[in-house]
Amino acid sequence: MANNLMERDVTTPDFSLRYAGGRTGFLLIHGLGGTPVEMRVVARALNRAGHAVHCPQLAGHCAGEAELLATGWRDWARSVFDELDRMRAICDRVIVGGLSMGAVMAMHVAAARPEGVDGLALYAPTLWYDGWSIPRYSFLLKWLIRTPFARRYSFVEREPYGVKDLRARSVITAAITRGNSAEAGLLGTPSGALQQMWELIAQTRREMPTIRCPALLLHAREDDIASLSNAFYIQRHLGGLVDAVILDDSYHLVTIDQQRDIVIERSLALAARLEAAAAHEKAGELRVVAAE
Repeated sequence: MANNLMERDVTTPDFSLRYAGGRTGFLLIHGLGGTPVEMRVVARALNRAGHAVHCPQLAGHCAGEAELLATGWRDWARSVFDELDRMRAICDRVIVGGLSMGAVMAMHVAAARPEGVDGLALYAPTLWYDGWSIPRYSFLLKWLIRTPFARRYSFVEREPYGVKDLRARSVITAAITRGNSAEAGLLGTPSGALQQMWELIAQTRREMPTIRCPALLLHAREDDIASLSNAFYIQRHLGGLVDAVILDDSYHLVTIDQQRDIVIERSLALAARLEAAAAHEKAGELRVVAAE
């Protein structure tokens, strides 16, 4: 597996989403084997409220297993760092957020670029697969992946596909049936990509205490992929303020599920708090200058 940044084939479509807006921006990261479409509903709502929103397509994603396996977690991170540089050129403040593995990546980016990340929006962050729909033998995955059998193994999602909302689930099921990875992501996550994700998680867990920017964390009580233990761990180990919200009527894909409006509302509240703090700080500086 390549661990250096893979140049994107010019024939590979880019499904990144970018919406122009004000001086506070959101950089939202999709999940492993996923697609920027996972973030589209939230992204459009944040943009309607006046914010710039970018949802980059991670390297190796929105194609097939071969393309994903040709990349590693550092390649995915480079996609985000490049997008962060792009956003810092047009925004005074940037909130980095993500869904599932994307939330873990957001924390890693905040640790690596503390001066460039003003806040975190963590949607169903996933450090381990332990939700109610995950088979009981899943704890063996890390051991199995080190065996020759693992080369042919893929972690295949199944009903309810992380979505409690029946209408949204039917749309996802239809896209999966058509094999449309740009809309629904990959149905199965190959073992090589899982290994890369676990390396990212191990790195990020070491970094968590150093992350001091304010964080919003939203997690569903009934998350079918990652239980609340993931949220509790992150809340205990991040080094700064954590505003944790437990959703009571959603599954894993909180950005498209039944309580997506709460996800949007609390994300906007985080942006408003950061803007108010910046305005207060600027007013204080002006008072000092006037006093001099």
